[in-house]
Amino acid sequence: MYDPLLLPELREMLIENDARAMQEFCEVFHPGVVSENLEALSVAECWSVLSHTSLTRRVEVFEFLTLPRQMELVATLDKKDLSALLEAMASDDRVALLKNMDQAKVELLLPLIAQAERGDIRKLLSYPEHSAGSIMTTDYASLPEGVTVRDALAQLRTQAPDRETIYYVYVIDDARHLHGFVSLRKLFLARPDALVSELMDKDVISVRVDEDQEVVANRIARYDFIAMPVVDDQGRLVGIVTHDDVLDVLQQEATEDVHRLGGVEPLEDGYLSTPLITLAWKRGIWLVLLLVAGFGTAAILSHYKSETQKSEWLVLFLPLVLASGGNAGSQSATLVIRALALGQLNRETQARIGRRELYTGLLLGATLALMGFTFARFYVSTADAAVVAGTVALVVTFGTVNGTLLPIILKQLGMDPALMSNPLIASLSDMVGVLIYYNVALLALGG
Repeated sequence: MYDPLLLPELREMLIENDARAMQEFCEVFHPGVVSENLEALSVAECWSVLSHTSLTRRVEVFEFLTLPRQMELVATLDKKDLSALLEAMASDDRVALLKNMDQAKVELLLPLIAQAERGDIRKLLSYPEHSAGSIMTTDYASLPEGVTVRDALAQLRTQAPDRETIYYVYVIDDARHLHGFVSLRKLFLARPDALVSELMDKDVISVRVDEDQEVVANRIARYDFIAMPVVDDQGRLVGIVTHDDVLDVLQQEATEDVHRLGGVEPLEDGYLSTPLITLAWKRGIWLVLLLVAGFGTAAILSHYKSETQKSEWLVLFLPLVLASGGNAGSQSATLVIRALALGQLNRETQARIGRRELYTGLLLGATLALMGFTFARFYVSTADAAVVAGTVALVVTFGTVNGTLLPIILKQLGMDPALMSNPLIASLSDMVGVLIYYNVALLALGG
């Protein structure tokens, strides 16, 4: 969100073409603050402001811009300026941008980029989407294990300007096999003549390059790391995933889960950046699916038309029964999907979770049944009120178990558990709720 005090001043700088002020604006304020205000300007105005600062600072600001904004800006650059910008960017941010560009344009740009950077780009572009390789950076600090602390610090001074972080230094051999890591703090506190091999931690927690980005994010969060090394199938260090990239992944995954829980296909860009047709399509897919589920409920209701005509009071409590089951199922689904996303559920705990939710469903069902009986008794006979109460107990229990098991089943099938959205859980509970309601009524009332 732009600063309401800074933005008017920035517009005034543009009107007056105050080069000195625009340079100070870019270099005095944090790059994130600068980018937030640039989001509110036109593309031409953005480049007008950024042209008054160095390429290094321009790249720092550019990397804080949203991806859709970055795409708008690079679309106006010629190949020479764009290749210079890409070459100066961090490897992970550069690849994220290139993956969203036209492939033909990328192939035209690559020959203009330095050979070393070009090879790095091609390698990172080859990793699957949403894998550790797709979000890692190759700008990490490394040392051989046979050097002294004095020599190690000298090497790190040389590496530091081009590395994303040097707090963790990875110890590798000539073939880049990962043997350990040492923190910069430990190096500073050690004797100058001590060997790195004596200081390094050999128990390295790493991730495979093909592992899912959500697994990487959860592992970094679990161990409170600043960065996580990424290795290939032969144990060679190929990159690191840093904490700032993990925050982006967690936000992205949480946003996708929230969208799916609400019955919306996840948006690739922000809400306001998504075209109206795309927005309607992503929402419409789920609405059509839920409409079909609604027709299923209507078909079941039509099957019991004669029972409804004989006992018209059944219709009065149908919304109460269906809402109870749908709401209970949605609650369970939300809790289980979030636990799955955080890695809190595994094969060993799934049976325990199932039992726990069954008992919870029975307890909630009994409580709501008692309340439903008391409420229904004001309108119908004791026998009819008992039908309502019994149905509520069964529907709430079923909804709770249904909302628990379906996300777990999707997870076992390798699918996103959040596909089992709250509206879909509610629709499935409605169909089963109608069946339970009328069959309980038929059994209890001798229909």
